[in-house]
Amino acid sequence: MTSGKEKAIDVDKLLQNKLKSVSVGSLESAVSKVISEMVGEDYKCTIGEVKYTMFSGADFHIKIELTYNPEQ
Repeated sequence: MTSGKEKAIDVDKLLQNKLKSVSVGSLESAVSKVISEMVGEDYKCTIGEVKYTMFSGADFHIKIELTYNPEQ
């Protein structure tokens, strides 16, 4: 019997990886926006192959590059 302070672990919820519902394009845009705001210059982000892990995680390679605009 569990005490009042202990909570049962919802295994189904733990194994459900919600990151799969986030598009890579949305993630790239969000990272680009945050980096650009932090640095003060325009950056783009490219995310390589995404490998989703069992417990709501993901592994991927991320590339951040300064956006070149010759008109600026």
